[in-house]
Amino acid sequence: MNSTSSRNIDLIDRYLQAVRFWLPKTNRQEDLLAELGEDLRSQFEDKEAELGHPLDKAEMSAILKRCGSPMMVAGRLGPQRHLIGPALFPIYEFVLKMVLLWILVPVFVFIVGPVNMANAGGDWGSGVLTTIGDLWSGLFIAAGIITLVFAIIERTNTHLGTEIKWDPLKLPPVRKEEGKPSPLKALCEFGFNIFGLVWLLLVPHYPFLILGPAAAILKAGPLLHTYYLPFVLISVAALVRSGITLARPHWDWFPPVSELLQSVLLLIVLNYMIEAIGKTPSVYPFVVLQDAVRNSPKYFQLAGIVNVSILASIVFGWLGVCIAALLQVWVFLRYLRKRTSGAQRAASIGAQ
Repeated sequence: MNSTSSRNIDLIDRYLQAVRFWLPKTNRQEDLLAELGEDLRSQFEDKEAELGHPLDKAEMSAILKRCGSPMMVAGRLGPQRHLIGPALFPIYEFVLKMVLLWILVPVFVFIVGPVNMANAGGDWGSGVLTTIGDLWSGLFIAAGIITLVFAIIERTNTHLGTEIKWDPLKLPPVRKEEGKPSPLKALCEFGFNIFGLVWLLLVPHYPFLILGPAAAILKAGPLLHTYYLPFVLISVAALVRSGITLARPHWDWFPPVSELLQSVLLLIVLNYMIEAIGKTPSVYPFVVLQDAVRNSPKYFQLAGIVNVSILASIVFGWLGVCIAALLQVWVFLRYLRKRTSGAQRAASIGAQ
């Protein structure tokens, strides 16, 4: 029963980890990996019983080589494809995600988008629509080209992957499961949130903390006064969130949920703030000249530059929070999927 050594189990776990990387993330992923793991352990045990001694590295490696490379096995276990076969589909899916999500989308968000906004002549709606249209066209063309290339490879190399040279003994070690939040990380986050809240509360009394030497010339404008309290409340919420994370480290569900909610609240405030810019009667919505220099023409340009800089910071901050919120949604969905798959495995084990 216990003839399979810990060394065998480690090699099987490394092999399953490699298969997991290429296997499509579906509801059956964990079940397929569990079945594959049981099959491999049975093969190892049968071979040990046949030889009468524990398997050495070469014998374990030979069994895994007969099963196939992790990429090939993932292709066989995954859903059957017609245009692109199981041997190529994991690579095709990886390349498609890499090009579309991690290359094209950032390029359009941080390069093409700002260029279109600058060329729109102040019509932000037109710039956004142009960017979305260009992005959609780029994604469609890139996906078509990648699919065509892999389809051609599939048709011209019918035995691709059958002679792949790979060494099971060189598989990377098993990564540790993501554990609970680090107490040191939670403590540092709590300390930074205290510092941030104190700084925010001192800003109205000491404008130098945010304007620097320009505080002698500039003061907060109408929008900063209007949205100061919402930012203070968000800072308080961040402090409470980090405090709960530090005090309740076993609440593994709390960090992803609270971080996502905080990002959503911040997005709402920033969105209202951006919309209020066009409705503000003042030429300078964020900072205005001090009363002593209000009629001094040489400081008008300085006030304009500072207001434009704050506006750019708010817009780029809004984009950054959007990206962070998308990543937090992905982390939360991954957490839910792990919880669901773990509950299903526990239920199946209990049923047996």
